[in-house]
Amino acid sequence: MMNESSNDQPTSHRFWRIALKLLVVFAFVFVMKLGIDALMAKIALFESDAAARAMTGLLITVMIGYAILLAIPFIPGVEIGIAILLLEGAPAAPMVYLATVAGLLLAFFIGQYAPLPRLIRFANDVYLYRIAGLLERIKLTPRKDRLDAMQDRLPRWLAPIFCNYRYVTLGLAVNLPGNIALGGGGGIMMAGGLSRLFQTRLTIITVILATLPVPLGVWLLGADILQ
Repeated sequence: MMNESSNDQPTSHRFWRIALKLLVVFAFVFVMKLGIDALMAKIALFESDAAARAMTGLLITVMIGYAILLAIPFIPGVEIGIAILLLEGAPAAPMVYLATVAGLLLAFFIGQYAPLPRLIRFANDVYLYRIAGLLERIKLTPRKDRLDAMQDRLPRWLAPIFCNYRYVTLGLAVNLPGNIALGGGGGIMMAGGLSRLFQTRLTIITVILATLPVPLGVWLLGADILQ
């Protein structure tokens, strides 16, 4: 009897630990849904209330919310930025640009400095074994050897593009239409940070340049270029 109890305890403990983590994930998704709804409601004020155009505080609030949402994988943050540009036009372009850069870099830094052992343990707990294995390989491979390891795993024709021009590839992926299927801008940048293949200084320059064309175009030519 005592042996059976001791054998069941780890299984029960593991079950409740998985259940708690899944509950946290669902709660996070629910809060993000509420956040998106609240942000879109505030954006609607720009269109429905002419006086709102002079409300600097409202615009700053929307920009902060936009930057935070943009940093979250699979959130269509870029579409929210485009909606703000369409409604507010050239005056909002600099703030949208700064918020876009801040949100994407926030996602990168989260991935860059996330504790890999905890992520591996969480992935194993929720049966994401392939992701856990990938993170384990990243953790065990010395930083100077990670690029070579990635090059060996990619097809021969694709390896030079992804490895030798990885910053260009990152910039293009962030701007790629429909990149929500790859995790959106936030997911792509977070994955880039987790890979530990990108230098912080060069990544900052990449994001600054990659996100500039659309806000700059709106600032110089107006929101009509988006239509």
